[in-house]
Amino acid sequence: MEVVMLLFTTATATCQTTTLNSTHLVGTKKVQQVLARPGVLERFFPDQPQVVEQIRATFAGLYTLDMGPEGDQTVAMALANPDKFVLKPQREGGGNNYFGEDIVRVLQEVKGDERRAAYILMDRIRPRIEQKILLKKGLPLKLTSICYEIGVYGAYVRHGQEMVLSEVAGHTLRSKSAEYDDAGLTRGITTFDNPLII
Repeated sequence: MEVVMLLFTTATATCQTTTLNSTHLVGTKKVQQVLARPGVLERFFPDQPQVVEQIRATFAGLYTLDMGPEGDQTVAMALANPDKFVLKPQREGGGNNYFGEDIVRVLQEVKGDERRAAYILMDRIRPRIEQKILLKKGLPLKLTSICYEIGVYGAYVRHGQEMVLSEVAGHTLRSKSAEYDDAGLTRGITTFDNPLII
């Protein structure tokens, strides 16, 4: 038996998928990249073009770095304008992504061999900057330029062609100092927030 579960989040403007059976669990950047390709979401939402359009509208551009002409084109695009993109490895959590000149450095190292397929390239999202006081134990209060990342989670579970579950599953709101490109709770850069949902 195979059960397919999709977890959608606006936090990264991408879609994560997990296929569950007794031996298989997938939830990687490469799967997000595949889900963004034309025709893939339609498999999960047949005869629902408006739903597919709404989901796809939340996606940022995702580009393959697999070996071959398409991956070569992605490398050239990133090297020509690295500030427009984020280079992401197959890891979750903060502190693993590359920005700007670090993209150039990493791609120069791996552009000619299969190691580059361990990454994807994504359009960089430029969030709105706000002023806020971040509360941290032992540090004085000061006004800081921050940006937010909200994650609104939805769950979709299918058994064969039968939809078992499709609903909103919760949310998170995180704030981080705008001076950092990459952030994470474990690095002490990001804090959890409490949104007022209206």
